[in-house]
Amino acid sequence: MKYELPQLPYPSDALEPVISKRTIEFHYGKHEQGYINNLNNLIQGTKYEEIPIETIIKEADGALFNNASQAWNHIFYFFTFTPDGGKEPKGKLAEAIKEKWGTIEEFKKAFVDAGTSLFGSGWVWLVKNKEGKLDIVKESNAGNPMTKGFIPLLTFDVWEHAYYLDYQNRRADQLHDLWKIVDWEVVEKRFI
Repeated sequence: MKYELPQLPYPSDALEPVISKRTIEFHYGKHEQGYINNLNNLIQGTKYEEIPIETIIKEADGALFNNASQAWNHIFYFFTFTPDGGKEPKGKLAEAIKEKWGTIEEFKKAFVDAGTSLFGSGWVWLVKNKEGKLDIVKESNAGNPMTKGFIPLLTFDVWEHAYYLDYQNRRADQLHDLWKIVDWEVVEKRFI
């Protein structure tokens, strides 16, 4: 199996000013392509060559885990956005968020606080835990909550390359602005 960089469902300038065309070109076009190239090289001739990437993430370690997880994380991240974002979650997802955090705004605050407080590089995730309830999980570096048996619903990338061209060292500003482009319909489909 050879992994390929999927075409984004929007033009590279469609998320501006939250994520600039330049950031999309570097972050998705170059960083993500690098993870995919490395993954393809690492699985060649191994037992991982013909299994789904989710299985690789759950079973592998070292460079193979890092590249598989980063490839998966980035696709999950970029395919969560839409230029028509800025709406609020609905239905069962909204109910579950309110059950856990009281309001959508309190959830967003807790999510941004988690992303801001993560030391170094990594990801902040909204997950469905083993009991079917929502949690916010912080993962360093290439971490992925699937390794703990959680179902990923939403993630924000807090590696510097995700925001530095547009926000420099203002990670919190970028995390706040990402709410403007979240496609809650995508997140809701992951929750069901």
